[in-house]
Amino acid sequence: MGKSLLELSDVHTYYGKIHALKGVSLTVEEGEVVTLIGSNGAGKSTTLRTISGLLHPKQGIVKFKGQSLNAMAPHTIVEQGIGHVPEGRGIFPALTVLENLEMGGFLLKSSRELERRLADAFQIFPRLQERMTQKAGTLSGGEQQMLAIGRALMQQPRVLLLDEPSMGLAPLLVEEIFNIVRRLNRESGTTILLVEQNAQAALKVANRAYVLETGKITMAGAAQELLHDPKVIQAYLGL
Repeated sequence: MGKSLLELSDVHTYYGKIHALKGVSLTVEEGEVVTLIGSNGAGKSTTLRTISGLLHPKQGIVKFKGQSLNAMAPHTIVEQGIGHVPEGRGIFPALTVLENLEMGGFLLKSSRELERRLADAFQIFPRLQERMTQKAGTLSGGEQQMLAIGRALMQQPRVLLLDEPSMGLAPLLVEEIFNIVRRLNRESGTTILLVEQNAQAALKVANRAYVLETGKITMAGAAQELLHDPKVIQAYLGL
């Protein structure tokens, strides 16, 4: 393998005085789905926020396509090709579905390109097209999650950071969201870094996985191997 598309090397991130990430190193190759599993407060969301520039590492380096992201502003990182679907979805509830998607296309130069990207989003999420004029805050949890993903896809990112996409969703919708993750990866070739509390679902959809515990990577390997690892089963799969 050549250079990784996305690479974290010995990353230390703080919230004020709290040392949240303690030397995290991981790689994501082009075309992969990589998942980051771990309990609440392990530093999973912090890792994604550090990649997307919402937080900056005190030490270590975040590289995308071989270039450091450490000092970049979040909107510049989006321009580079990284989309972030935050935990809790972060949609604009008072805006319509269409307006939310248009917000996702804020960097696009032409209205024709915007139309093309909207058509792509509606092809992936037909339900959003049906709800196009509806206020986003009136959508169901699953539809809001689809909207959050659709909005991030408006920039056609090379890497999509997905933070807890199944949170608060009914089991059937969880399955639907993970099927969408699979499709995005297989059909569009989107590289995905997935943070997920539902470790079993995440490991089933991923190529590789990292286990994060209190800000440190404690295990890494093929997702299928970790799915059958006794320690992972005991700690995260509740089996």
